[in-house]
Amino acid sequence: MRLLRFFRPSHQHTAFSATLLMMTAIMLSRVIGYIREAYIAYAFGAGQQTDAYVAAFTLPDWLNYIVAGGTASITFISIYTRFMAEKRGEDAQKTFSIVITVMTTVLIAGTIVAEIFTPQFAGWMFHGFTPEQMQLCVHLTRILLPAQIFFYVGGVVSAVLLSHRLFLLPAFGPLIYNVFIIAGGVIGGRQMGIASLAFGALAGSIAGPFLINAIGAAKIGTGYRPSFDLKNPAFREWVRLSIPLMLGVSLVTVDDWILRYFASNGIGDIARLNYAKRLFAIPIAILGQAAGQASLPFYSRLFGEKKFDEFAATVNASVYRITAASLLMTGWMMAIALPLIDLVYRRGRFTFADSESTAIYFFWFSLSLALWCSQALYARAFYASGNTLTPMIASTVIVLASLPMYALLFRTLSVTGLAVASDIGIAANALAIAGLLHLRGMVPLGGLNWKELGKCALVGAVSGGLSYEVMRGITLDGSRRADLLALALGSLTWAAAVAAGLWLLHSELPADLRRKKFATLSSAAESQAAETMETGKEP
Repeated sequence: MRLLRFFRPSHQHTAFSATLLMMTAIMLSRVIGYIREAYIAYAFGAGQQTDAYVAAFTLPDWLNYIVAGGTASITFISIYTRFMAEKRGEDAQKTFSIVITVMTTVLIAGTIVAEIFTPQFAGWMFHGFTPEQMQLCVHLTRILLPAQIFFYVGGVVSAVLLSHRLFLLPAFGPLIYNVFIIAGGVIGGRQMGIASLAFGALAGSIAGPFLINAIGAAKIGTGYRPSFDLKNPAFREWVRLSIPLMLGVSLVTVDDWILRYFASNGIGDIARLNYAKRLFAIPIAILGQAAGQASLPFYSRLFGEKKFDEFAATVNASVYRITAASLLMTGWMMAIALPLIDLVYRRGRFTFADSESTAIYFFWFSLSLALWCSQALYARAFYASGNTLTPMIASTVIVLASLPMYALLFRTLSVTGLAVASDIGIAANALAIAGLLHLRGMVPLGGLNWKELGKCALVGAVSGGLSYEVMRGITLDGSRRADLLALALGSLTWAAAVAAGLWLLHSELPADLRRKKFATLSSAAESQAAETMETGKEP
């Protein structure tokens, strides 16, 4: 019965249960996402039309980032959570209505402009495309652009649900989105070709991120009244916090755009990079994204209540555990890159040669797993404090400084150099945000368990090396049997080496990961969340 209650949409979660739910939902979504990518690889391979399809997401993503930034999931949720904590429900509802009205209007206008100038943008961004690719890319981009309106509105509505500690519906929105993309391809693939995937994505943006969250918000009594009250103090605060996110650029987002820009000259290069990055995104989502999404409301509460010591300890504890687990996984992912990629993607039009190239990119992307996961938590620590300007200035400077590095490594190492540049760039981004938090006295770096992190880094490197050496005895010739055997032996060797290494080094990580409070909050904040649930009062 407790398990069923855990999956009720109306169930209010603690930090621990929220993180478990987010991890479960995101893991399911990534599984569906893998099926989506595997279907695309099977049906369309890694050729020119797949390059055009992947590239078609760039302008819609750019529009959403420039106009909306992280204003739904980051700035709005901080304001809304504070209002609810202060029992100012009416102010929270007014802010919700104003933000929805104003930003939907802005996004509609931005979408119309983007639809008109799509050919010019695509011509500048993807200069290596053939005329046929360019025409297809423009067509697909224009199909995808309206989806950003539903993504944004759904994001704001999901922020309301998260503020009420209702995590189920927001967690499953991306899963529904991916299902619709697959359904679009299966149903309309023969008639419309790869455009069927774009139509599926558009329908999925309505059904998933938008509709499911809107239904959930309506059930808890969230009202909406169109309002253009631009003088509202809360709306002005939201604008002040949001402008840095709208004007700044973060390598977390633009890394994909940069990769596509440089890789547009080679046939299939964008697609193969995308396949590698999407598979790499699964552990990022399960470890970093899940913990980050679940933690922001609780970080905001701790900081808003001026419990700064608890805030710092909570952030450091989250970063330590997520980073330590990531370091261990990195060794496994790098070792089994080729059999994993071949087993996951090779079918239909996706060949073994495609698997070999994609595995190289996946190998290098895997090196930065801990950095991707830790920066997600560090960034949310900044956002919880109401400071969006500092991290976005730092991120923008890093992006601008990284561009010559991407160009240099691309010229010297070709497409592989882009994956290496991505690692270096995200390392600079994560270290910069962590350093700024330290310098401001918000989250001291000395609070991290560096001894345990060092043990995990050593164990991860050794276990990955042993796994790779064991797999060298198996000839990977493109057969499923060889892939499965290599994957099984490599994984078993890695798991045994990790267990032995942690035991020999007397690591505290296994015990730390078993503690319920590993995800976000300290025990005091957990108690407060539990008390709120028992009294039935809104947070």
